[in-house]
Amino acid sequence: MYSQGLIGADSSSDETPEFMAAFQQRIDREEKIEPNDPMPSGYRKTLIRQIGQHAHSEIVGMLPEGNWVTRAPTLRRKTALLAKVQDEGGHGLYLYSAAETLGVSRKQMTEELLDGRAKYSSIFNYPTPTWADIGAIGWLVDGAAIMNQIPLCRCSFGPYARAMVRVCKEESFHQRQGYEIMVTLAHGAPEQKEMAQDALNRWWWPSMMMFGPHDSDNTNSDQSMAWKIKRFTNDELRQKFVDATVPQAEYLGLSLPDPDLKWNPDKNDGKGSYDFGPIDWDEFWRVVKGGGMMNKDRIAARKKAWDDGEWVREAALAHAKKRKNQQATQNVAAE
Repeated sequence: MYSQGLIGADSSSDETPEFMAAFQQRIDREEKIEPNDPMPSGYRKTLIRQIGQHAHSEIVGMLPEGNWVTRAPTLRRKTALLAKVQDEGGHGLYLYSAAETLGVSRKQMTEELLDGRAKYSSIFNYPTPTWADIGAIGWLVDGAAIMNQIPLCRCSFGPYARAMVRVCKEESFHQRQGYEIMVTLAHGAPEQKEMAQDALNRWWWPSMMMFGPHDSDNTNSDQSMAWKIKRFTNDELRQKFVDATVPQAEYLGLSLPDPDLKWNPDKNDGKGSYDFGPIDWDEFWRVVKGGGMMNKDRIAARKKAWDDGEWVREAALAHAKKRKNQQATQNVAAE
């Protein structure tokens, strides 16, 4: 499964109770686990799955917004959106690099995405028919991503945690950029406000689904929490997102598409929090399993990019091999 190089750090064959207890003690002491450290095979596999899915999501996430780079309403909007799309490409590269330290190749991760073994966030399987969608994505999708990702800066695996520090700084800017678009539309002409409300109606529930299933339905959650890969449960993060977003929607003068949404002063140990309606998990799983409006288009775009870039990868490898041979020849000559 793993490429050669760092696989020597895998201690799956020696996962005695004593080893597992010692590893957990390191986690409990808040020590960072580094790529060459002994680690349980389950810890390694969980990270490869999670970081790989995160990396795929950043790369696929370029597609719905890239659709609007040439159609943004002003030059300032075009340049800002282009910069954001470039940031997302960079995030994907950071994360692929972090996953590679665990012994899996980028080639393998990409092939697993293309043949359906690996997933990306279901949120990117929804279309972006209007400019307001770009604002809603920045505000809601990036806002939900920030809720998920800030705790990852304290993930127990060092390379993932360090990559997330820069990712979160840039995602915070993306969220503000999206909200500023929504402010402009919501405070503009009636047609613009209507467009903003329509985008909010379409993106609210998919954004709520971004945090994943309820924790009672997630068999991996408890172990990830124990290993401190995750710091909060899916439901805790979803609640934080709702509590942060409702006041923002009120400022915009827009209505969240949830008739059950209401303030509950007794929730959150008496501090108060929002109640919200049930999530359509049937839709979530349908999209995850390939039934979303844009699933086929997203994978087709990634496959085309992967196939079109094959000559670049081959050229880079040939160049690296040539440089290595030249260096070897120079070393022999120097001796």
